[in-house]
Amino acid sequence: MTRVLITGGAGYVGSALVPSLLEKGFNVIVYDLYLYGEVFQKYKGHPGLLEVKADIRDRSALLEASRGCDAMIHLACISNDPSYDLDPKLGKSINYDAFFNIIDAMKKNRIRRLIYASSSSVYGIKEQNDVTEDATLEPLTDYSRFKVACEKALADLKDCPFEYVVVRPATVCGYAPRLRLDVVVNILVMNALVNKKIKIFGGDQLRPNINIKDMVRVYELLLEAPKEKIHGQIFNAGYQNYPVRRIAQIVKEACEDPSIEFEVVPTDDNRSYHINSDKIRRVLGFENGFTIQDAVQSLVDAWKKGLINDPLNNPMYHNIKRMKEVKLT
Repeated sequence: MTRVLITGGAGYVGSALVPSLLEKGFNVIVYDLYLYGEVFQKYKGHPGLLEVKADIRDRSALLEASRGCDAMIHLACISNDPSYDLDPKLGKSINYDAFFNIIDAMKKNRIRRLIYASSSSVYGIKEQNDVTEDATLEPLTDYSRFKVACEKALADLKDCPFEYVVVRPATVCGYAPRLRLDVVVNILVMNALVNKKIKIFGGDQLRPNINIKDMVRVYELLLEAPKEKIHGQIFNAGYQNYPVRRIAQIVKEACEDPSIEFEVVPTDDNRSYHINSDKIRRVLGFENGFTIQDAVQSLVDAWKKGLINDPLNNPMYHNIKRMKEVKLT
């Protein structure tokens, strides 16, 4: 698996994954619309990097870009519920309809392995403490329903000519070159640093998280794992399942500013779930190496270095603001 195409490779996770793969000797094709700017300036001219600015809905462009690849990691999507709800038809066209272009490219170009980024949100709200990969899927939004539909499309393939594996990540957190500040841990950090106030919506809801450095390690492991261990399998990928209130306390401690206050406000979003990631440890030997505390510290350090510009207002950090700005269709 030496030549890898990553759809959405210039996104939040991709911006951390691509440099790591390049440093490990992979040849990487980044296939992305680049809505959030150029993130690989440091690697311009790198012999292992090819950047393709294109849309996954463009079947012919995807077929051309993926020719000669050994593997594909499919990250590209409208990536959270508010962004999806902004234009449901757009969301469906990217998150579901275009998935069949991915399958077509895998078949026609005889690509060996597909790694599909689903979501832990496919489980919906669960009462049990540990939600495993065998739990009933009860998606609550179109975003998560189409994640389920893409998983099903893979499972329904008859005589599938390629290997595939599905990963259901928890919420990713921590600093990356293409930073997202519309996910829970990252939001709390920026509010603490800028406003000296951490706004807690609810507070008792459990939120599964995974440090972006571990998310990178998961994808690398899935690229390198033997077929017999991953083909047709689904793996949760999470680590610390903490209540929002505890995450807020971690943030305050990392900021080392006693003037930071907590503000608890009611919320209609009472989703609370605790995903179990024992399977990826048992089957593939994966051990998390980075914590929420590490993710928070990475954001605080980046802020102090001046790497984050106007975090609460800059559309480049907020998916829904950026989609409105560029009028994506």
